[in-house]
Amino acid sequence: MSTAKKDETNDNRNAEANLLDPVALGNVLMHVAERSQPILQKFFEQHDMELDDSSIDPMDVRGAYLQFLQHLMSNPQKLFEMQMDFWQDWVALWQESAIKFMGGEGKELYKPDMGDRRFKSAMWQESAVFDFIKQSYLLTSRWMENAVQSTEGLDDATKQKLDFYTRQFINAMAPSNFLLTNPDVLQETLDSNGENLVRGLENLLEDLERGRISTTDYDAFVVGENLATTKGKVIFQNDLIQLLQYEATTDKVFKRPLLIVPPWINKFYILDLQQQNSFIKWLVDQGHTVFTISWVNPDKKLAQKRFEDYMEEGVFAALEQVKKITKELDCNCIGYCLGGTLLSTTLAWMAAKKKQDQIASATFLTTLIDFERSGEMKLFMDDAQIEVMEKSMTEKGYLDAGHLRKTFSLLRSNDLIWSFVINNYLMGKEPFPFDLLYWNDDATNMPAAMHSFYLRKCYRDNLLVKPGGVTMNGVDIDMTKVKTPCYFLSTKDDHIAPWQATYAATQLIKGPCTFTLAASGHVAGVINPPAKNKYCYWKNTKNPSSPYEWLDSAKAHDGSWWPDWQKWIEKQNNGKVVARKISGKALEDAPGSYVRMKAD
Repeated sequence: MSTAKKDETNDNRNAEANLLDPVALGNVLMHVAERSQPILQKFFEQHDMELDDSSIDPMDVRGAYLQFLQHLMSNPQKLFEMQMDFWQDWVALWQESAIKFMGGEGKELYKPDMGDRRFKSAMWQESAVFDFIKQSYLLTSRWMENAVQSTEGLDDATKQKLDFYTRQFINAMAPSNFLLTNPDVLQETLDSNGENLVRGLENLLEDLERGRISTTDYDAFVVGENLATTKGKVIFQNDLIQLLQYEATTDKVFKRPLLIVPPWINKFYILDLQQQNSFIKWLVDQGHTVFTISWVNPDKKLAQKRFEDYMEEGVFAALEQVKKITKELDCNCIGYCLGGTLLSTTLAWMAAKKKQDQIASATFLTTLIDFERSGEMKLFMDDAQIEVMEKSMTEKGYLDAGHLRKTFSLLRSNDLIWSFVINNYLMGKEPFPFDLLYWNDDATNMPAAMHSFYLRKCYRDNLLVKPGGVTMNGVDIDMTKVKTPCYFLSTKDDHIAPWQATYAATQLIKGPCTFTLAASGHVAGVINPPAKNKYCYWKNTKNPSSPYEWLDSAKAHDGSWWPDWQKWIEKQNNGKVVARKISGKALEDAPGSYVRMKAD
């Protein structure tokens, strides 16, 4: 072994020895206990904390695990084989780890998945102790997942539920989440004499008051000051919406205006974050006359607002105002997520009424119309859970914003829960200011009547794909009657609207459909300005019945999908006119007051 290699090995062993020194760590933890006592005492004096001892299990996880154990035990031969494989894997790991403990080059039998940031510290590889902890965790977690997947006799729904909650348990038990098994946290604890844990306790108590884990610096952003700053006016409002029109930045604009229908699960300014990543600002700079709906954050007074009301007081009211202001008979529309589901339903309603020529083209961003393969979100939409949600909505008049925020966090628990547990409470650091996460936490309520319809008709029963399965104000909805040219944008790593499910809409709508698949997820894949030159997207001139067949023959293109969409939308326009000015009768400056309304 070379002298340099020996020195490096000795340095690693010294670092490992320092981290695992029980006396030094014990002294630090005693110091932490002394520092923490007055902080805890003050907190409990100021707050009368009541613990929730509810035993409600709306997902019937206990029943699912009981089924799993029954089926597992019903085949003792297979169970024995699984256990033997498990122990053989453990023996192999012990053998390789022993070599490394003795200073040799043991093989790494279990590696984290690419992109798993929990084990990026060099100590997870260089330290024999932490390498063993890491690999034993990966071995056990993969065995648990395989046990669920390979157990015969379980129906698909039960297996999917088990798989999801097994992963939640596995993610929670990761060694990176605990002081004594995270080398970075141990090092910070020794270096700071435990001050990181004291700061972490203060952060934890602040989050208990806030009612959620902090994911960003909330003081770093103000809507209307450094978020949602594209210049415009509120030119109309009713109980459900404010309609915003944005100032032109070009001498000429496309003759056909553009209306955006955002989701009301979140606020519209995901499309207008900061100037450098604002989709709305980019649209204006491309020569579009842009209007967007800003939905109200509903309270109990709006409990009876229906899905039909969102169509009438939202889309129809906005279309009427756009027509009145621009004097144009039609416009292009963009619908994002739930806003896209509403837009597609509106198109079908208008087709039944012979009025669909009012919308010249429709763009759907990560939009579910066929909910059959809607992914893990569907796990939260069975009868038992819908009944629990409806009971809560009956009492409050709405589904509170926190419920959906927690659901979305569970879908990406390592990124949206555990990474912040480590950063905020173990490392004692403040979250980094991040506009996307500020927006993510600035959530909205959902009116009881509307949300009940959405849960039952769309997620549970998937009735939008069935002609006449849904009726809106006495009109049967039939997606196959829609002939409007459509552009579908989905994202490859979408955990809310899986692209395989959103692709199904191309087989429903009978107008010309262009499907584009972007890299990344539900938000980052959409909000991808060209200047960043990030990610890529896939295109295919054909739309076969299988999404996988579509992808197999699709061509990859570097960069943002925005310019590709711009080329498409230019073909849906009919020339240009002198840039339009906003009416002097505006109600207030953009982004308006509705977007500033906070959920209870």
